[in-house]
Amino acid sequence: MFLTASLLTLFLALSITGLPVVEVRNSLITLPLTRRLNLSHGTIDFLQRDKARLAAIRGYSTHNRRDDGNISVKSTSFDYQVQVGIGEPPTTYNLIVDAGSTITWVGASTTYVRTDTSVMSGRRVNVNYSPAATYTQSSFSGPIFYDTVTLGGGLTVTWFQIGVASTWSGFREGEHGILGIGPETCHAELSRMTGMARSRISRNVVGIFFQPVTREPDSQFGELTFGGTDSTKHVGNIAYTPITATLPSSRYWGINQRITYGQTPILGFTAGVIDTGTTLLYLSSDAFQKYEAATGATLDQATSLLRISRNRYDALRNLNFYIGYTMLSLTPDAQIWPRSLNTRLAGGVIGAIYLIVGDLEARSGGGIDFIIGYTFIQRFYTVLDGSSSLVGFARTPFTDATINILL
Repeated sequence: MFLTASLLTLFLALSITGLPVVEVRNSLITLPLTRRLNLSHGTIDFLQRDKARLAAIRGYSTHNRRDDGNISVKSTSFDYQVQVGIGEPPTTYNLIVDAGSTITWVGASTTYVRTDTSVMSGRRVNVNYSPAATYTQSSFSGPIFYDTVTLGGGLTVTWFQIGVASTWSGFREGEHGILGIGPETCHAELSRMTGMARSRISRNVVGIFFQPVTREPDSQFGELTFGGTDSTKHVGNIAYTPITATLPSSRYWGINQRITYGQTPILGFTAGVIDTGTTLLYLSSDAFQKYEAATGATLDQATSLLRISRNRYDALRNLNFYIGYTMLSLTPDAQIWPRSLNTRLAGGVIGAIYLIVGDLEARSGGGIDFIIGYTFIQRFYTVLDGSSSLVGFARTPFTDATINILL
């Protein structure tokens, strides 16, 4: 199975400050995440980043699989990073967590330090996505090494495959590369971690927790758990659904679902992708138009986001996602951009209400009819189960929280 939905890269950029406190609990390895805004010229440029990533996902689906097995690695409006040690003695790198990548690589804005455990494979990897001139380009190219990787908590994996960038572009200072957790990674590398860590990791599973953005986007944390799930981060049971068999969504963390706005059908039962590297929730053009009409929203020319009045907000209904036998709902508050960050948007107006649903710019029926990004994942604990080819969701204390409407 091929994964490209960066789970964890959103979409938001995480920056680890200092050495993370890694918790080992019940055969789990838990790594803390921190987050910072990606700003371009003082504003959030997530629409450009999202457009580039969506184009990469759709563009990949029309081609045969490449050796690198990755989509564009550019991050979302926020990045989540973890610190990973590579080599012996280990050098620490800040890596963006990406559920859309199937390879881990280092070398952006810093030099890969070779040690006695570094072994060249004789192969190379290339990730090069060049979108339209108005969008952000990101790429890297270089040899593949095998090396010792340390995640903390006593988990050290030898002979771990990593790419080493000899050339790269599109990454900021302090972003050293990508920790890929795509489906193939969970099947291959994580299964190797399981075997080598033995009692440390018992299952090929990654649990993801993002805390919603509020007034202090750089001070809040998320969590990445290897080997299982963290019951302290979710409420109630985790509902699982199989990875879809529909191409090309099946190459990613793809699932089947249907969507309603209140009782109004928005999108029939169809396939799409979970992607932490995308900021917004994107629907096929026909579903997007139905949502726009049902909410009474209008497209704001300054921000390119849907905008509604306060009266329209007060009348908003839940946006419901029927995944397997479970209904997950985005409340009215969860459907809007955090108003405290309006002035960080290019063209954003203080007090305005913008929606977080975007247009996929393709009609349904193409095999990827929705992309669930960070704005959804921050409301639900998300589980990527590579051993059973499942994706799971559970409620968190933030699922129904009133956060975004506040100024």
